[in-house]
This record gives sequence, structure tokens and C-alpha cells, in this order.
Amino acid sequence: MYLRSLCDRQVPVLVKLRDGERVTGWIEYFDDCMIRLTREHKPNLFIYKQQIRTISEVKPSPAARNGNRITKE
Repeated sequence: MYLRSLCDRQVPVLVKLRDGERVTGWIEYFDDCMIRLTREHKPNLFIYKQQIRTISEVKPSPAARNGNRITKE
């Protein structure tokens, strides 16, 4: 339910991977094995769920609240 909510609302998220890498974007699609993380001005990522340590919501910047989606990594 939580992933569906993030996906439907296109909430900016921070995904921490098991190897320590962090990536930001929003979840466009997910299934039992993976998520598709969509990022602006960068390639989209397909990430296996077994490689994910945590997913947390990122507070939108003031520019994003005005309709310009900006993410920080």
C-alpha cells in the first residue's frame, strides 16, 4: 500500500541501497521484485528490491512546491 501511495502521488524519495549508494527520484512503477525510479535529467533506474536498504520521502524544495520538480542527491 505504501509503495502504491508513493507511486500514485509521485512523491520524491531517497533510496538507500545495501552498498551505501543513495539515489533520489520518484517511483514510477514497482512489482514483486523491483522498482523503477524515475529521475529528472538522469537515466531512470530499475532497482531490485533485495538491493534496497530503505526508502524515505524527501521534503520538496520551495522550487518543487511551485511546480518545478528539483531533487538533490
